[in-house]
Amino acid sequence: MEIIKKTDSFVKKLPRKTTSFSARNWEEKQVIDKKLIKSMFEAGLHRGDLTQNWNPKMAPYIRGEFKGKHVINLVQTLLYLEEVCAFLEKEALKGKKFLFVGTQTHSSVVVKKTAIRTNSFFVNEKWLGGMLTNWKTAKRLVRRLNFLLMLEKTTYIQKLSKKERNDFKKEKNKLKKYFLGLRSMQKLPGVVILASQNQEMNALKECQRLKIPSVTILDTNSDPTLSDYFIPGNDDSYKSLNFLFKFFRLAIKKGRNKRQQLTIN
Repeated sequence: MEIIKKTDSFVKKLPRKTTSFSARNWEEKQVIDKKLIKSMFEAGLHRGDLTQNWNPKMAPYIRGEFKGKHVINLVQTLLYLEEVCAFLEKEALKGKKFLFVGTQTHSSVVVKKTAIRTNSFFVNEKWLGGMLTNWKTAKRLVRRLNFLLMLEKTTYIQKLSKKERNDFKKEKNKLKKYFLGLRSMQKLPGVVILASQNQEMNALKECQRLKIPSVTILDTNSDPTLSDYFIPGNDDSYKSLNFLFKFFRLAIKKGRNKRQQLTIN
């Protein structure tokens, strides 16, 4: 509880001009921010990595240390969350498509759930090299998966021998494991959202190479200079990632709703 009390003093120092709450007066914003920071604390977003693993470039986003681990400054987390949500809303308003990436056990479910709810793409098993930089080849594999899934619904399988059915099932399951979340992706995404920088570094490097904007969750052992948009926070917890991705989902839906209204009018 001491961390929350200390954080309250930081909230009073928040800049009055912010992105997501510009329509509210300052007093209302202070109340909202304090509640959000408390929720972030309860979600474990303040829990950084071991102090010996830290990246000095993350110093501006670290509050201190506790029992051998860094404590992330949740005021910074809140400010960067606002910035990221404003960016996602703007990109959704433009009609951009989103790709969510999280291949670790604790991030896999969050990534898939958020992608499905926002009608976006996802990779939540393993990032295969060239999924973006060699999209021409990856797209052929996606088409192959779609073809096999279509055949599965016909009587074609019944005509195969036992060995052929096993081979069919093996190929289908392998492609499904890696490309299920890309089945409807016809071209490269407009924005890639990564559940972790260190754990999804290969995906991040492909985004950099293709100049695709990326949003990344940064733990205290990450490098903020490698990401276009980022949020300092615990990337090792389902609960903390689920908290952030809920806001991503709302921001994307808000942008799309605005786009739909503009189309109607």
